[in-house]
Amino acid sequence: MPHTHRTPIDRRLLIEGLGKGLRVIEAFSEEHARLTATEAGARAGLTRTAARRYLMSLVHFGYADTDGKHYWLLPRVLRLGQSYLEASRLPRLVQPFLQQLSMRTGETANFSALDGHEVVYLVRSHSPRVLSIGFHPGARMPAHVVSTGYAILSAAPNDVLQDWIEAHDFVRFTPHTVTDPAEFRDRVAAARRQGYCAADQLIHLGLGGLAVPLMARQGGCLGALSMTFPCEAYPEDRHLRELLPPLLDTARSLRDIA
Repeated sequence: MPHTHRTPIDRRLLIEGLGKGLRVIEAFSEEHARLTATEAGARAGLTRTAARRYLMSLVHFGYADTDGKHYWLLPRVLRLGQSYLEASRLPRLVQPFLQQLSMRTGETANFSALDGHEVVYLVRSHSPRVLSIGFHPGARMPAHVVSTGYAILSAAPNDVLQDWIEAHDFVRFTPHTVTDPAEFRDRVAAARRQGYCAADQLIHLGLGGLAVPLMARQGGCLGALSMTFPCEAYPEDRHLRELLPPLLDTARSLRDIA
C-alpha cells in the first residue's frame, strides 16, 4: 500500500508457526471476543487441533485465558502494539505537532495509517473541549468511512487503488456512507486533485472529518493527518476555511522532517 515498503523475504527463512500464531490472535475481534478452538481455527484458516495448540500456548505465556472451552485475550496482548508505538520514530515525531494543531483549532487531531482495508489510528491529540470526539489510538475503521482512508489512497498508483477497491467490502454505516465502488474511486480522485479529503457523516451522524496525506520527504505516503469535528459547528464550508489551512501547514512542517 502507499504508506509502506516491505522488503522481500526468502520463504526458507520464515517460521510458519509464528505467522499462524499471529493469525490466531487476529481471529479475535469485538464480535468474536470469545472463541472455541474450532471457531478460532475456522477464522485463522487452521484445523481445530492446530488452533487449540496455539491457543493453549497463548494461555501459557499470559496472552489469553480459557474456561476449558472458550478462549479470550488478556491485556498482555496489548504489549505487541505498544512496542510499535514506543519503538517507532514517526508516532513520537507527530505527537507534538498534533498537540499544536489541536490547540490552534480547538478540535481533535489524529495521525493514522492504512493496514490493508482498515485505517489504524496511531496518535491522537485531544480537543480542548470538555467532551472530546474522534478515535482513540489503536482504533480501526474501514477505510471507506473515514476521511483518512481517502487521503491515504489518493497517494496510491491507479492500479493499486483499483485492486484495493475490487477487494474491499463497502459496508454501510449511515445514509451518507459511500458504498458504490465507482463513487469511492471518484472521491479518491478528487482528494488526489485537491490534496485533501472532507468526509460528511460517513460513519457517525453529526460528525465530519478532514484529512490530508502525510508525505515523506523522499516520496511516498506515511499515513494521514486528520481532524474530527461536529458538523453543526462548521456549517457550509467553514471547516475548509478554518481547519484546512492549519492542517495543511502541519503536514508541510512534518514533511520537512519525516
